[in-house]
Amino acid sequence: MSLPSSSFSNDPGSDYIVNLNVGGRIFATSCNTLSWIPDSFFTSLLSGRMNSVRDASGAIFIDRDPDVFRVILNYLRTKQVDLGGLKVSTLKHEALFFGLTPLIRRLTLCEELSSTSCGSVYFSGMIPPPEMPLENLPNEKSRSPMYSESSNSSGDSKKPHGSPRHRVHSKKQSSDMSRYIKNELTELAKSKTVPDRDTEPLKVRMIRAHICSIVVAYSYFVCVYRVTEWNTYILLWKSPRTRTYVTHIAVNTKIAATVAERLVAVAFQDDTIGLWHIDDEGKTEKKGLFSMNVSIDNLFFVGTQMVALSKSGKVGIWHSATQNWQAQDVQPISCYDTAGSSLILGCANGSMNHIDMQKFPLRMKDNDLLVTELFRDPNGDTITSLSVFLTPKTSACGNWIEIAYGTSNGVVNLILQHPETAGHQPVLFQSYNIHNSPVVRVSLNTAHLISVCSEYNHVRSWNVTRFRGMINTQPGTVPLASFKVLTLDSTDETTDKQYNHPGPYGDQDSEQVLVQRLIPNAQKLFVRLASTGDRICTVDSVEDSPITAFCVHELDGQKLGSRLRKHLFCGNGNGSVQVWDLTSALDQFHLKNGSNPQQQVNPPAAANQSELMKTQLAQSPRSLVNLNNYSGGPTPQELLDVIDDNDICCSTPSLSRCPSTAF
Repeated sequence: MSLPSSSFSNDPGSDYIVNLNVGGRIFATSCNTLSWIPDSFFTSLLSGRMNSVRDASGAIFIDRDPDVFRVILNYLRTKQVDLGGLKVSTLKHEALFFGLTPLIRRLTLCEELSSTSCGSVYFSGMIPPPEMPLENLPNEKSRSPMYSESSNSSGDSKKPHGSPRHRVHSKKQSSDMSRYIKNELTELAKSKTVPDRDTEPLKVRMIRAHICSIVVAYSYFVCVYRVTEWNTYILLWKSPRTRTYVTHIAVNTKIAATVAERLVAVAFQDDTIGLWHIDDEGKTEKKGLFSMNVSIDNLFFVGTQMVALSKSGKVGIWHSATQNWQAQDVQPISCYDTAGSSLILGCANGSMNHIDMQKFPLRMKDNDLLVTELFRDPNGDTITSLSVFLTPKTSACGNWIEIAYGTSNGVVNLILQHPETAGHQPVLFQSYNIHNSPVVRVSLNTAHLISVCSEYNHVRSWNVTRFRGMINTQPGTVPLASFKVLTLDSTDETTDKQYNHPGPYGDQDSEQVLVQRLIPNAQKLFVRLASTGDRICTVDSVEDSPITAFCVHELDGQKLGSRLRKHLFCGNGNGSVQVWDLTSALDQFHLKNGSNPQQQVNPPAAANQSELMKTQLAQSPRSLVNLNNYSGGPTPQELLDVIDDNDICCSTPSLSRCPSTAF
């Protein structure tokens, strides 16, 4: 029937029947039933303030799910909620669409039953958001970026806004759907009228930790915290607002007696590096401002030596003993790793170069970092990832050097150097041609060899057999698992990504983990075992604020003799840092699954590979994990929930290809 031409009224005397066609199903109800909640979808519809579409019978058409609408209509009739087997989140989504405020409040209360601002059982604490640093006076100028100015100097005017982009390897035949969603993320970012770093100045960009020091980087300032023996966090230093964008951070802590002192390095968008010394009392001494005159792609410490790398082929080192800074040209750098006092560089021409930091001061007069070629890939492929493992030194022999590296062609190689062959190049021990995309990360630890390629973060892992700490030759490794760690990042790549990749994270003599963040603004992380992909736990932001950065770090226990505890530090969009206890999560995981992590550290040696595989299967029926039946990551429903919660609209995808990207 047609609606009366008169204006809508709540007067019971003006009640009439309303026919609704909801998703093809006809519902008959009254005007008063639909309109007793003011300022809702239905009051606007029936009053004529909203245009309506009618079907052939004259019923008002509403393009929504009829099964969910049935529950909505029953609530309007009885003022009682019957979920009818629906999820609370699904019903709340419809209630929000129809603007039914009383129902929204009830469903929100239902959601609060399973959530708390105190976090889950693994929530360990929080570092509150800092106050924004005061801007310096306009007449305070310096070459240092640690001063506020309304605009950059003329020398910086040509630099692009935002953090610099870096292209990494990609797989041409990767699924187009990932590109569609990545393009949507990029379009959402571009839809903002002001750059993200200006609209969210307290958004945590990067977190770095070493021993008892935590460094948190925001867009234009840095905070340094000290972790006490009671796992509380004391703010030692907050930088002034910087002139340019913070691109990299690094920290090194040295403990003498009961006092700790730390070196904090910060790289800026204008390609300069600031270095500060900070003690436990918060006293700060600026060591200097350095530059390599090229873009800085990595910043870290080897011992107390600060190292900066540029992919264009330049290394800069500041030595703490001599207080000297030296930069030197090398081959274009694609990856690096450190072990002891050694810095190993993987290069684009397939070479692997070595710098010994202990010999660095002796070479200062010669203006030479003593870069020596350690190894060269047999096929000349670009070395895209590195992992160096030093075996424990014994009275019988020195350290074995074991290096796993990945290439641009998806090959993982394992090379060894015996103490007796010191001075000679390492020898190729094993080679695995198992990836079809560049290997972006590789980890060799006490018990496992783990590789990650650029396509969907596909992970392959092997059990490593050892005898007296050294890798066994018969056999050295046995396949263990194959799985994916899907992450969808914006195609507008920034340097923040290298601080928030899935991993593996953890020391080489402990269980390593993967941290899976499905999309950049997700409020949930999935923590998984790096060796098998099993889910250890999920981490949900306790303040409904997106997790924008994370870092895994091991802290000393409170009591003498207590073990190191692994923590996950999650930076949030509101400026806070939430801390989660992964050691407890790992303990609960092994208790629940009846597994013993020590069983996989040094499996017994076997005469051949088949015997070793039988031994592993006897120890753990899940020791061999197949990609097809593995379910340790997010379920399809969890993936869709995370995407929906972050308002990513998966509309009809464009068939145009986005620029080359990688996971």
